[in-house]
Amino acid sequence: MAMRMLEAGGMPLVTDGFRAADEDNPRGYFEFEPVKHLHTHLRSEADLAWLTSARGKAVKIISFLLTWLPETYDYRVLFMQRDLQDVLASQQAMLERLGESAAGSGKSPAETVKIYEAHLAQVDRFLARRACFTTLGVDYARVLANPRDEAARIGDFVGGRLDITAMAAAVEPTLRRHGLPRRSG
Repeated sequence: MAMRMLEAGGMPLVTDGFRAADEDNPRGYFEFEPVKHLHTHLRSEADLAWLTSARGKAVKIISFLLTWLPETYDYRVLFMQRDLQDVLASQQAMLERLGESAAGSGKSPAETVKIYEAHLAQVDRFLARRACFTTLGVDYARVLANPRDEAARIGDFVGGRLDITAMAAAVEPTLRRHGLPRRSG
């Protein structure tokens, strides 16, 4: 959702279209294959050359791989935060559609949530300790509930040059098919 918002707002993206849109992500994945290799110990400077051309552009990087970015650049990180039960439900639905099972991990959903929570806390500490990272937490549910205000916040964070109206219009709450009902209060 964040990449779609940034694109609609006029920010150039670094993507390769290698992974096509599908039933699980009908608007696409917005991925860039070289990002998936940040963690490899055998990478060379040539493997990271894409970082230079990515300046001023948005690149989707999962939390695990953020810690592998070299400190030779400055990064603005939009850290999308989503309810972990929603994430698990979405992953389970995708695995079922693919005919696979999440049961292979041997972990209960509660155990998996605890592992994710610990991981996210670790990444949060990592980002806070590195001067090369400036981070903005973006709550997924808050974006769905108030896309205009969140688009404005994101726009300010990335330099105030994006079309906020177009960013807000790119938010599609109907794509949140695996969200759990929320308690009020």
